[in-house]
Amino acid sequence: MQFEVWAPQAGRVTLRCDGVTRALERDPEREGWWRGEAEAHDGSRYGFALDDGPVLPDPRSRRQPDGPDGLSAVVDHDRFEWSAEWSGRPLPGAVLYETHIGTFTPEGTFDAAAERLGHLVDLGVTHVELMPVCPFPGRHGWGYEGVSLWAVHEPYGGPEGLKRFVDRAHALGLGVVLDVVHNHLGPSGNYLPRFGPYFTDTHHTPWGAAVNLDAPGSDEVRAYLVQSALAWLRDHRIDGLRLDAVHALVDTRARHFLEELSEAVDELAADTGRPLFLIAESDLNDPRIITPRGSGGLGIHAQWNDDFHHALHSALTGESQGYYADFARAPLTALAKTLTGGFFHDGTYSSFRGRHHGRPLDRTRVAAHRLLGYSQTHDQIGNRAQGDRLAGLVSPGLLACAAALTLTAPFTPMLFMGEEWAAGTPWQFFTDHTDPELAKAVSDGRRREFAAHGWAEQDVPDPQDPATRDRSCLDWSEPEREPHARMLAWYRQLLAVRRDHPDLTDPDLADTKVAYDEDRRWLAFRRGDVRVAVNLGTDPADIPLGSREARVLAAWEPVDIPGADGSLRLPAESAVVLLQE
Repeated sequence: MQFEVWAPQAGRVTLRCDGVTRALERDPEREGWWRGEAEAHDGSRYGFALDDGPVLPDPRSRRQPDGPDGLSAVVDHDRFEWSAEWSGRPLPGAVLYETHIGTFTPEGTFDAAAERLGHLVDLGVTHVELMPVCPFPGRHGWGYEGVSLWAVHEPYGGPEGLKRFVDRAHALGLGVVLDVVHNHLGPSGNYLPRFGPYFTDTHHTPWGAAVNLDAPGSDEVRAYLVQSALAWLRDHRIDGLRLDAVHALVDTRARHFLEELSEAVDELAADTGRPLFLIAESDLNDPRIITPRGSGGLGIHAQWNDDFHHALHSALTGESQGYYADFARAPLTALAKTLTGGFFHDGTYSSFRGRHHGRPLDRTRVAAHRLLGYSQTHDQIGNRAQGDRLAGLVSPGLLACAAALTLTAPFTPMLFMGEEWAAGTPWQFFTDHTDPELAKAVSDGRRREFAAHGWAEQDVPDPQDPATRDRSCLDWSEPEREPHARMLAWYRQLLAVRRDHPDLTDPDLADTKVAYDEDRRWLAFRRGDVRVAVNLGTDPADIPLGSREARVLAAWEPVDIPGADGSLRLPAESAVVLLQE
């Protein structure tokens, strides 16, 4: 078997495979690369030693059976027998469901999660989006401190477990999206700097030195990240990737890394005949990220739209701290702007940033499905001090309004696991660092962070306490009882309406028309012949919808069709979806 590794600064590289040590030779055709042959098979343990130092895991390891600090293992991807015939599911018309394998079930494994996929089919979503699954220290964590960007966290089930999960999802008609982190690696088990200039002090991020995308040696670093992304799509048959915090990918080269990545993914899609896509998390509000490469953009297929979330959250809760401040001044105005223009900050002044921010979307060039809309995400829940969900902040009626707006808005909807039944479990920040000093630093830092915002330290859950993770696991008995069962039925009804009425998946962002009353707290919008109205107020509201005949497609509370004057009387904290004929 051929082994190879990029180690441009090493004077000697040896391979340790199944207890046998061999010296590698420089590759005469690729500068900085070392290669050599050794007997190996699926499961063989190996690693590389640089200049007679300790044996380290392979930067391109496909498996880390003993965690990030252990030896790598050979993976023969051809050994897995795929059972599902799968031609893919494209992003337009999709509904995503964000999931964390470690808390989706108490068992916290791919196999246990696969047993629950029928629930998603019945719900009506099209894709399950997995939070990061690369190896990280310990058993439990969010996954954003992963290392070994080609491997799969062993406690979840390793690469075989992920394949079984994907195969089961595809058999049920569900696409699978994977969250990948290219902007930093975890502080523990990160051996990349020993191999080469994977990071650079030229730029800095919230996690320290930036990934090297434009300094000397960056050609190989970019190839490392691109090839890792393609490996998920090819070897594990993932349908799309969510790219974490792309605003932290600092790249001054003329051809941005995201453009290079999107081109490579599009080429793989053409080769495989499957629709593949990239979804960016970005706080830049820069339309170029989701503008096709042929039109001068970077070619990423979609991005999360936090502006929609912030406007909706402020309208529902009244919260105005931090980045909510600009939205909370007139939340329905902010919500209307995002529904019709995508971004709220499109060159406007952001008080949170202390500067102007963003750029307008060209609604004639950017399809609405390229923005993801959501009322909850792992970030927006888990980065609260106690991980409280929206269900712990507002009434069931307002939750129903949030669902109606999210699932009928022009954007690609995304749900966070459990929101469809108003889960009563929190989703808190948890870690399982095996380094005692790092574990203490994380726990102390979390308490200090929220103490500065007025929380008592004893009220902030300890990330290292196993009970913090356990509290965050979904309770699968909840959907069977009230009030959760009613909310689940509402989500299913809304998703069925979305599926049955093409107006709700129309990609024309400019076609959405909005009316609202900031003081009386109602908002209504039109998409083709579909009308959606929500009343966030505590009193019934009379909402003018026009004189055309209409029938109710979905209503949280009983409601009469609009009268002859075209006025709809909507109960307090309620939502309705109508079809005008």
